[in-house]
Amino acid sequence: MSRRFLRKWILLFLFIGTAVTFFWISLTPAEGDGEKKSVHMDKKRTGGEPDGAVEAFPGSFRETVFVFDEKKYLEKTLVKAGEDAYKRNKFNQVESDKLASNRQIPDSRNHQCQAKTWPSKLPSTTVIITFHNEARSTLLRTVVSVLNRSPSHLIDEIILIDDFSDESETGSELARIEKVKVLRNEQREGLIRSRIIGAKAAKSKVLTFLDSHCECNAHWLEPLLQRIDEDESRVVCPIIDVISMDNFNYIAAIEDLYGGFGWDMVFRWDHMNEEERQKRIGDPTAAIRTPVMAGGLFAISKAYFEKIGFYDPEMNVWGGENIEISLRVWLCGGTLEIVPCSRVGHVFRKQHPYSFPGGSGNVFARNTVRAVEVWLDDYREYYYQSVPSSRFVQAGNLTARFQLKKRLECKPFQWFLENVYPRLKVPNPPGLASGEIRHGLYCLDAKSQSNGGAVELITCHGNKGAQDWVLSKENRIRNNDFCLTVPKPVPGEPVVLNHCKPEATEQQFELSHHKKLIKMQQYDLCLDSSEGNQQLVVNRCDFNVLSQHFKFSRIY
Repeated sequence: MSRRFLRKWILLFLFIGTAVTFFWISLTPAEGDGEKKSVHMDKKRTGGEPDGAVEAFPGSFRETVFVFDEKKYLEKTLVKAGEDAYKRNKFNQVESDKLASNRQIPDSRNHQCQAKTWPSKLPSTTVIITFHNEARSTLLRTVVSVLNRSPSHLIDEIILIDDFSDESETGSELARIEKVKVLRNEQREGLIRSRIIGAKAAKSKVLTFLDSHCECNAHWLEPLLQRIDEDESRVVCPIIDVISMDNFNYIAAIEDLYGGFGWDMVFRWDHMNEEERQKRIGDPTAAIRTPVMAGGLFAISKAYFEKIGFYDPEMNVWGGENIEISLRVWLCGGTLEIVPCSRVGHVFRKQHPYSFPGGSGNVFARNTVRAVEVWLDDYREYYYQSVPSSRFVQAGNLTARFQLKKRLECKPFQWFLENVYPRLKVPNPPGLASGEIRHGLYCLDAKSQSNGGAVELITCHGNKGAQDWVLSKENRIRNNDFCLTVPKPVPGEPVVLNHCKPEATEQQFELSHHKKLIKMQQYDLCLDSSEGNQQLVVNRCDFNVLSQHFKFSRIY
């Protein structure tokens, strides 16, 4: 046998042996309990490649050894035959479960964003995702999109906060994936406190918050990190694309929107006016100042987040926290931006799939009142005028939030209206005067909400409700649907509550004598506190009698 022939056979055996070895390794998962593994990407489930489809970064999890059994992970919670696909999550779970975790989505960025290059040296981040009974397919797709569409060196960790889901394995099984950590609450905390838990546990200098039903688009992370790297007092948000709750199509959002709200303090999207749009023609990639953020998706410096007091920990579950933190950022020295070159898709639903302890309406109202009381100053009355039922909502102790406001030397709300959100027009005053009607240490209290009910003078408690009054332009002093009434216009007559009636002279009052006396409009009779008790009566007006001195909190 010639030496040349022998050399060929040796090379052939080496080649076959090497190939078999690599094939065996690729099929054998790493040993060891709790060891981190690369995520399984079943390419057979990805479907076709749409035009402009987003590609993964070289070396990302899409290109790694397949060890995470995605099919097995999803099988445990698939929708059964005959079961409502919307029941559990209020979106079509059947359609979501059909999609691969690494499915292709269209690159929805402006063409100028697609042409940009980003610095390789940027601060890395911890991505924080909270969830409660989230569909496994959407949660996994959120995690995979972060890992596939982010430069690996910019993701330190992904912290999943399991807010006491019914199935703990939904989160714990994902902890096998590299860089994923799972923290499980021992009781239901809600999104707000769960995010605080995640923020305190994070090791990175930048925190990036996402909802648990998102898909990150191409180069979504670098534009956010760059803005924070330039100024850590910036709080930055991506443009939020729409993922259909019905068929899970990925739909690009328009760029000429920013966050706003009305006096009901409900978030809305405002369209830019023509002047604002013209300014952006030269550079559509420039950051957009936004008065308010939608709340689910944003990045913030951890040091700055801690400095401004995280979220309000006394807010419950979800709702109102986005407006509260937006006002706090603007009024306390920061800025809030939408970064057009960052795009993240989000499944928008028409209702919540989970319960709110105490009811969603009550939770949202209490959270909103906490924000209003701390940040709106005297403009809070326009909120209560818009949402009268909120006058009776108990906000809880706000001492710590007012102390924070003082420590940060925050600006007044009027500055926000003039410099950040002049589009929010101040309505006409709700009346001639409003607020508490003080009499020394006591306040008028409509304790008995009924016809003929007594009006008492009791210690001021500052919680509005029965002590919150409006002197209307029709000269009625009203609390909710009841008005101060003097049944007989004679001295010593007790003042009672009755349903407000148009043109009723027994319900008409005006401010008199330097606005310290409250006088019946048609008679020379003024409110008076009788001696020895807290019963309110009327007596002949006399400025020198201190028992007739009353003061509204606000006079317009």
